[in-house]
Amino acid sequence: MTNQKPLLSKFLSFLLLSLSLCGHESLMMANELIPVGVVLDLKSPVGRVAERYMSMALSDFYAVNHNYSTRLSLLTKDSGNDVIAAASAALDLMKKEEVQAIIGPQSSAQARFVIELGRKARVPIISFSATSPSLSPSQNKFFIRIAQDDSAQVKAIADIVKAFGWPEIVLIYEDTEYGNSLIPHLMDTLQLIDTHVPYRCVIPPSSNNTEIIKELSKLKENYTRIFLVHMSASLGSKLFALAKNAKMMSEGYAWMVTEGLSSLLDPMSSKVMDSMQGVLGIRPYLTPSKQLEDFERKWKRNLTSIQAKIKSTTSLNWFGLWAYDTIWALAMAVEKAGMHSRFFKQSASGCNADLAALDIFENGTRLRNTIANTTFEGLSGNFGLVNGQLEPSTFEVFNVIGKTEINIGYWTSQRGFSKDLKDTGEKAYSTSKDKLKPLIWPGYTIHQPPSRLRIGVLVKNGFTEFVKVEWNSSTDDTPNVSGFSIEVFFAVRDALPFPLSHEFIPLRQRNGTYSYEIKTKKWDAIIGDIAIIADRSKYFDFTLPYTESGVQMVVLVKHDERKSLWVFLKPLSLNLWLTTGVAFIFTGFVIWVLEHRINTEFRGPPAQQLGLIFWFSFSTLAFAHREKVVNNWSRFVLVIWIFLVLILTQSYTASLTSILTVQRLQPMFVDIKEIKKNGYFVGYQKNSFVKELLKEQFDIHESKLKPYETPEEYHEALSNGTHNGGVAAIFDEIPYLKIFLSNYPSKYTTVGPLYQIDGFGFVFPQGSPFVPHMSRAILNVTQNRSKIQAIENKYFPSQLTCEDQNTRISPDSHSLGVDSFGGLFLITGIASTVSLLVYVFKLFYSHWPILSNKNPADSYWSKLVKMAKHFDQKDLSSHTFKGEESRVHAVASPEVSVPSPGIDDMSNHTRNSTEGLDDVVIHDDNGSLSSSSRHGDTSMQDVPNSS
Repeated sequence: MTNQKPLLSKFLSFLLLSLSLCGHESLMMANELIPVGVVLDLKSPVGRVAERYMSMALSDFYAVNHNYSTRLSLLTKDSGNDVIAAASAALDLMKKEEVQAIIGPQSSAQARFVIELGRKARVPIISFSATSPSLSPSQNKFFIRIAQDDSAQVKAIADIVKAFGWPEIVLIYEDTEYGNSLIPHLMDTLQLIDTHVPYRCVIPPSSNNTEIIKELSKLKENYTRIFLVHMSASLGSKLFALAKNAKMMSEGYAWMVTEGLSSLLDPMSSKVMDSMQGVLGIRPYLTPSKQLEDFERKWKRNLTSIQAKIKSTTSLNWFGLWAYDTIWALAMAVEKAGMHSRFFKQSASGCNADLAALDIFENGTRLRNTIANTTFEGLSGNFGLVNGQLEPSTFEVFNVIGKTEINIGYWTSQRGFSKDLKDTGEKAYSTSKDKLKPLIWPGYTIHQPPSRLRIGVLVKNGFTEFVKVEWNSSTDDTPNVSGFSIEVFFAVRDALPFPLSHEFIPLRQRNGTYSYEIKTKKWDAIIGDIAIIADRSKYFDFTLPYTESGVQMVVLVKHDERKSLWVFLKPLSLNLWLTTGVAFIFTGFVIWVLEHRINTEFRGPPAQQLGLIFWFSFSTLAFAHREKVVNNWSRFVLVIWIFLVLILTQSYTASLTSILTVQRLQPMFVDIKEIKKNGYFVGYQKNSFVKELLKEQFDIHESKLKPYETPEEYHEALSNGTHNGGVAAIFDEIPYLKIFLSNYPSKYTTVGPLYQIDGFGFVFPQGSPFVPHMSRAILNVTQNRSKIQAIENKYFPSQLTCEDQNTRISPDSHSLGVDSFGGLFLITGIASTVSLLVYVFKLFYSHWPILSNKNPADSYWSKLVKMAKHFDQKDLSSHTFKGEESRVHAVASPEVSVPSPGIDDMSNHTRNSTEGLDDVVIHDDNGSLSSSSRHGDTSMQDVPNSS
């Protein structure tokens, strides 16, 4: 009896368990099965992983939500990576299985067709892997994307490119809907940060190894070594394996992959991972959670039995996580929307022969809206749809090292880069690579791969101070390149914000042009002494100039003018000499006219008066004039004249001193007009644009132009002159003339105006992204005077600037011209003319009426002759003669005592004392006094005999 109790207990336990299981099974049988179609490529890594994740999601969801009245029934079909097969599978599921939703298809190209079927049948199409931006849920009402749009990663990719300062990047992508749709978004964003895409490598998914190797060879030889890969896992793994064999995963290269490939690194084989060492990638950040940890442990436990089948690693996969969350979201929505297996469809037509006869799912809109509003905490993070797709989240930047990916930082649309998401110290947006952790580049190096340029170096026979190319031996393929332009390039390269490697290739100028292989991408740039002119800018882009600009004429100088017998004439120009002489004569004449009738010192025989006119004005040069002026108008004219003479003599003295003490270089020719007029020859540098400048701007015939290459040829041509096989002048750019004049500083000189050009610059193909970077670096170098001066002193140690030359050599710079004294001459001329006109007017005004009344019958010319005779007589009414009249009367009347002269009178008439003694006092007919001297002065009328 005792032994039967345990047996009874076990029986009762077994009975209770059986009843419980039967109850649960009856409950399961009572659940409404909702058919859901699944279209995947089951032979691809994504398809295999997604199928397993969805199976686990279905089991996990209903284990937690066992009380739900609905249950999803997954009907899976294999698309075989074919668009038609995917569309056929979807159509079959809709018509035969009457599915209420379809998960998939896998690729964007397949999804485009299936979405259209779903729109017609109002069946929601839910994809976790069709990430093409061309498929928009907002434009396709029944398309739901449980994934992020590929375009969400574009800004993060551009910030990475900007952080590392890459001016160029090559895009490598597959020729599919998935690959092509992202490229326009990438191109637009890269253009905003001035990053150029010189080449886009498009590889069809069906390409074999030979075709891919051919494309890789093109990239290796002709383009930059910075690559961005946007491919699916199957094609991407093949590409990197072949790239490693082509030695393109070595030092000097940089590779970056987009989200689509980086999210699928785990299912790849270890061999493929080994070929991707040093690759930089970006993918959505997976937020850690307890649910995710539990799933990962379960995944690893169950993986042993299925690993051989799906060939997967133990790490999680983004597409698998999105597939998992898709099942949970759909299961919740089906339950919430009240879906059931009866009366879900309403036949729209009795004919099922074509697509137009698809039955319409009348509750499709409700199910679609319910899914769009579903939120929960999923494995991939917070699940919530915005405009029918997952909202972009934080991106993780990683570096492939060994068999795994190492996190080097994070990117968010609010803050840019950061090393740690928990770091809330700096809130400003950052695109600096300092915000990322150190990374390993291909070739296991920590040094950032530089941009690589094939640079053509312009080689000339002359002026090697700018570019000099030397070969160590005839078999040496790598020449030694030096010179001013090369040194400036090195300084500019060091000032760039990114590393730059280069290969110098000698390039010889031909037939007046350069080897324009740069236009066909044979060269990435050309450096040397290349002038920036408008015609060249039609074909290329130039950087900012790194030298001064301009074209000028150089000529032979004359002998030293200090040895000339006529050097004393040099201070004043010929025009000024003539103007001064005329002014002297005119001023002397005006003073004589004003003083002749009232001043005895300005009277006498005609020859003496003529000499006095010249003597008086010229004697003012040394202020040695003895004649006293008594007319106020004369004094007014004389004050202004003496001021002009003072300025003129001081300027003459200073200019003559400068000529005799400072060495000056007088040019043989002043300007190009003189050379053209005489038909002389003109030289220019061979293969230079100056030839066209002389022909077009100066209209010089080509027969009068001679090309030269070296400073020595310049010297010989100018020394020989135009009559001995040489030239009268040579036109060239300022940098070349500075070198030439530094070799021959006292024999030649620059003259004439400076014809502006933009100086020397570096040449790049049109649209090259290096131009703005190089131009900014050139500004940094040229504005650093100590740096650029050190380079100039290295190659041009004894250089004489053309500005310094021009201060010594400008033609007739030491001869003063009329323009320098025009104002003074104008004032003097006006003063003299006004004084003369006032005097003549007063003379005519006082005597013309008398002459007219006495002889009214006389002609006009007779009156003028009498007026001239009257002008030659003394004006006895003047105060200068009234004093003499009083003295005459005093002598004639001895009874009248004559007072002794005062001190002032004695001083005023000291010089005239002897002339006063010679005067003879006489009376005219009117009883007026007159005087006659030994100088031959006569009275106005005949003197009568004394009574």
